[in-house]
Amino acid sequence: MQITITARHFELTKAIRDYVENSCLKMKKYFDQIITIHVTLSLENSRNLCELSMHVGKFSVQAQAEEMDMYLTIDTALDRLEAQIKKLKDRVSDHQKRALKDQFSSFSRASEITKDKGARAQRTIRTKRVITEGMDVRDAMERVDESKEDFLIFRNIETDRINVLVKKDNNNYKLFEP
Repeated sequence: MQITITARHFELTKAIRDYVENSCLKMKKYFDQIITIHVTLSLENSRNLCELSMHVGKFSVQAQAEEMDMYLTIDTALDRLEAQIKKLKDRVSDHQKRALKDQFSSFSRASEITKDKGARAQRTIRTKRVITEGMDVRDAMERVDESKEDFLIFRNIETDRINVLVKKDNNNYKLFEP
């Protein structure tokens, strides 16, 4: 992360520079991919202005603040930038979760593993990872009746746990609750 500090119409002191750098390093807890932070501090007619510009991956976030004290101006601008970063991070993570859910609608991965290939006895293990939907037991029974499968793995909304419903015959079901 590169931090650039520009001072306009006043002399930048080491204390202010250190304060800005330490405050900007705290932004790393939200994003690891921060490329640059550009801080512009200016003094105009006894008003302290702080403009922050941050480049994170393909996004750019900006914030401004105006106060009577330079340290308070920096804190206010960083608080505004922090709020924007939180909103951006929520939006990015929510978008990625939706994309993953659309991509893996039924199974996330299926694989076959064969043990003891050279020996006489062979066992094949088939693994399926399922994305579960939240529903109650009645909805799960209806879903099993509609589908070709004899079982359904779902998240029970009443207990908020993963359950398995197995269809024994036309009228009987077996429910596994861990």
